[in-house]
Amino acid sequence: MPTTDQLLEATAPAARPETPTRRRRAAPRARWSRRNTGLLVLGLVLGIGTVLPLLVMVLGSLKPEEEVTAPTLLPQQPTLENYVYVFTEVPFVRYLLNSAFVSGVITVLALWFHSMAAYALARLRFPGREAVFLVIFSTLLVSLPVVMVPTFAVVRTLGMVDSYAGLIVPAIFNAFGIFLLRQFYLSIPGELEEAALLDGASYWRVYWNVILPLSRPILSALAVFFFLANWNSFVWPLTITSDPDLRTVQLGIASFQQQYAGNWNYTLAAATVAALPMLVMFFFFQRQIVESIKSAGFK
Repeated sequence: MPTTDQLLEATAPAARPETPTRRRRAAPRARWSRRNTGLLVLGLVLGIGTVLPLLVMVLGSLKPEEEVTAPTLLPQQPTLENYVYVFTEVPFVRYLLNSAFVSGVITVLALWFHSMAAYALARLRFPGREAVFLVIFSTLLVSLPVVMVPTFAVVRTLGMVDSYAGLIVPAIFNAFGIFLLRQFYLSIPGELEEAALLDGASYWRVYWNVILPLSRPILSALAVFFFLANWNSFVWPLTITSDPDLRTVQLGIASFQQQYAGNWNYTLAAATVAALPMLVMFFFFQRQIVESIKSAGFK
């Protein structure tokens, strides 16, 4: 008479052998195609093309004068005398402080006003809202040279030529910031705002206590964009200022190049010092930039 264990083995379903098809479905292998190879090569070329000028600038700033025009990339006799000369013989620290002050003030004021304007255009209902947004958005199609002369005329009429106000006030408005913030505010669930309004909060309190805390990622990204754009600004500061004490870092590098046209080692050292703060800022805020672009949502 068969035992219990023998009966269980007889009635149990037979195990299906593992076929190659089932193994292939369980663990699919990544296929490397020609398209992936082409994208990899393209990415490497673009990466090298982006990093190479920065590498040449940094290495050139460490070369003495007689080695700057040499075909070799690496300096044969590295030196820091170029940086010492830039900070001792030229008021480069003043240029850096001017750029930091102007860029910082513009960034803070732009984020403040842009966030309020974007909230009004995204959440408040008033006649002509869409028309106002279209007018603001259309300014993205107008380049700076087109409006430079009228803007200069207005600034001169207001008496802001050769002043910090002339450098700051015209650069506060930026249609891109308003557009990006408006699209972000449209993606925020309306239930949050409705709950705050039912609790008796005003629109200002909703903006301050609800909208702004949710806007930190995108505001961080826009802060980097605004600061970088104004740090690298050249045309408008050149147009509005003639006082050497108001020179920004880009004007300082340009005047430095004119003064030492043959000494590229000094110019490269000054350019490296000017680029370093922006590289450090992007390194620390790159995650916020990527997340803000992903979460902005274009509706």
